[in-house]
Amino acid sequence: MSQKNCPTALEQILITTRVEKVMNWSRATSVWPMTFGLACCAIEMMAAGASRYDFDRFGAGIFRATPRQSDLMIVAGTVTYKMAPIIKQLYEQMPDPKWVIAMGSCAISGGPFDSYHTIQGVDKVVPVDVYITGCPPRPEALIQGFLKLQDKIMSSSLADKYKEIFEGLPR
Repeated sequence: MSQKNCPTALEQILITTRVEKVMNWSRATSVWPMTFGLACCAIEMMAAGASRYDFDRFGAGIFRATPRQSDLMIVAGTVTYKMAPIIKQLYEQMPDPKWVIAMGSCAISGGPFDSYHTIQGVDKVVPVDVYITGCPPRPEALIQGFLKLQDKIMSSSLADKYKEIFEGLPR
């Protein structure tokens, strides 16, 4: 075998990639969710974290009680006007990059509660990345929504995330 066709030991183990891809992979596989269970959807969220569905196998099993240690907010349940400022404040306390999952019909569109005290979707308060439909959605649906969020994180770029900052810079 000629010297040209024989790979060196370094070439056999060397993997090249962009730093941004490595950062996205690490973010996607170690998301720390903060629970914000407001109604019956929270029971299904707790079931997803239990041993039968094992949410931890995706790197997101340890639910945080504080926004300062979280990068994912899962809003599960009916959002009222009294609760909206608290949701917004907790979202603002989360470090960047941060993501939001709206879980269930009530969090997505107010559900059957089209009344004076209910906000018709949490996306009127904070930006939502993934919507999980159902009343209440099963734990499998939460896992599928989380996998969609992981795909979104893996394909995101810093330029997309901070597009408004980059567009505002003088040229």
